[in-house]
Amino acid sequence: MEKAAIYHQPCSAYAYPYDKDTLHLRIRTKKDDILSVSVIYGDPFESVKNGNGEYKWVSSENKMVKIIQTSLHDYWFIEIRPPFHRLQYGFILKGLNGETAFYGDRGFFSAEKGAYDTPENYFKFPFIHDVDRFKAPDWVKSTVWYQIFPERFANGDPPISPDHVLPWGSKDPGRDDFFGGDLQGIIDHLDYLQDLGIGGIYLNPIFAAPTNHKYDTLDYFSIDPHFGDKETFRKLVQESHKRGIRIMLDAVFNHIGSQSAQWQDVVKNGKNSAYKDWFHIRSYPVSEGKNGNFEGKTTLSYDTFAFTPKMPKLNTANPEVQKYLLDIATYWIREFDIDGWRLDVANEVDHAFWRKFHTAVLAEKQDVYIVGEIWHNAWNWLRGDEFHSVMNYPLTQSIIDYFIEDHISAAQAVSALNEHLMNEPQPVNEVSFNLLDSHDTARILTKAKGDKQKVKQALLFLFSWTGSPCVYYGTEIGMDGGNDPLCRKCMIWDEKGQDQDMLAFTRKLIGLRKKFQLVLTYGSVDWPIVDDQKNTLCLRKTYEGKALIFIFNHSSKVQHVTLSDYKISFVNVWTGESFTSGTVSVSSMQFIVLETDL
Repeated sequence: MEKAAIYHQPCSAYAYPYDKDTLHLRIRTKKDDILSVSVIYGDPFESVKNGNGEYKWVSSENKMVKIIQTSLHDYWFIEIRPPFHRLQYGFILKGLNGETAFYGDRGFFSAEKGAYDTPENYFKFPFIHDVDRFKAPDWVKSTVWYQIFPERFANGDPPISPDHVLPWGSKDPGRDDFFGGDLQGIIDHLDYLQDLGIGGIYLNPIFAAPTNHKYDTLDYFSIDPHFGDKETFRKLVQESHKRGIRIMLDAVFNHIGSQSAQWQDVVKNGKNSAYKDWFHIRSYPVSEGKNGNFEGKTTLSYDTFAFTPKMPKLNTANPEVQKYLLDIATYWIREFDIDGWRLDVANEVDHAFWRKFHTAVLAEKQDVYIVGEIWHNAWNWLRGDEFHSVMNYPLTQSIIDYFIEDHISAAQAVSALNEHLMNEPQPVNEVSFNLLDSHDTARILTKAKGDKQKVKQALLFLFSWTGSPCVYYGTEIGMDGGNDPLCRKCMIWDEKGQDQDMLAFTRKLIGLRKKFQLVLTYGSVDWPIVDDQKNTLCLRKTYEGKALIFIFNHSSKVQHVTLSDYKISFVNVWTGESFTSGTVSVSSMQFIVLETDL
């Protein structure tokens, strides 16, 4: 028994309340090292008097289920409903060599009764406090998102376009180009999004700013005049809501634009500025020309986003800055009824501020969705008092590594994907913001070097995975583009320039997601087939007696797949075909989606 690989931590992704009455317990062991794991558990205060007049702790023992395996570890799981919302528990592990060990809060003990009878040896979950558990808006679980970069989606009001606007789609975009996209353009195409099946729009920033991307905000209380005005935005929200589409705004509270009134006051007045404590200033006078990398040396007179002089970093520990930003966050909810905030550079802002942000926006609207831009493992932002999700780029990369760029094998992909699931509690996974590309990455078709079948497989997998999937504008019509700024091309509205096959595929995929939303959201995950030789992968999601089986043939040959666990009927939900054979044929670079009863 490899004890060094065994891990459990109370009040974490290994022990958490799934709802107000239910605890989920997980434990990690070395791969293929443990035969079985049982948990001894009970209320820490419940006892009965035995025949000798001694009080004995009342406990139960149940076996755990091995639910997930990675290249290094096995993960075991059990669901428990403590009648008094308290739990005391420990694990009994049986190894391949016959060794048995008790594992609890004080470490490992030999499997003897003395270890079982000592309360101090047990892990504790003191109480399931409903106020402390992770909660997220339930509507997110059934939402398919659509990300829009407003300057490039549609020009619906040409008179408000910048003076130097370029003809729509006339060239590949440069970093400083403007094409005239605006809010009216989005309103004009809401029926298109509704027909596609979209349930939520994630908008890149729309606040007043000099650039096309608007992450150098000048005034968070104003709509950029080249996008429209507040009444146009109000109409966008209202018309979206009529169609069952939610609106999530994007804001950057890590930094502000250098042309903002606050920063310009610092530039003008230096140490005497009323805003000097709003920023992280190293020396005076502040000067944009001295902030950056020159001759191999980094020179800073003030902290910024990266080394970008035009984006001075805000001091979010300052009470005045906190009030200013929280007023912004609640204003757009209260006045325009937005449904979510996506927060740029979220990992560089202090946790204390994000907790205040969480409290403030949920007090304004209880079911607001909060997404942070974090590109790495973000467990400490997802404890229930800051964000509901982050931009799930680690999942993105695992999908791309296997389905798009062929960097890893099927087994390596499964290991990575399983690890993603175990990094967070299940309630977090269920509302995860999942994507393949965005305004910050090369488009998925470009990453696939134009291979549509790879893109279709990746999209199907994204939509099969636990969480809330997002489509970047134009993916559904086959748009391509390299890294920023090429990923921000103008949306193609001429049907002759659209890939109609990809559009029909995406519409059908979204319909599949909606039809099977419950099993795709709540279903347990397992992998009946992981075949590196045939480059074939089979994902199964099961829930309440139903199973969806996704078979991906990622090879250059037809593969004949035998589902040995089944001797029952199937329906290919993609084609509508029914059959009873346990063997199916999957063409090269194709997939099959099967539904069956368990």
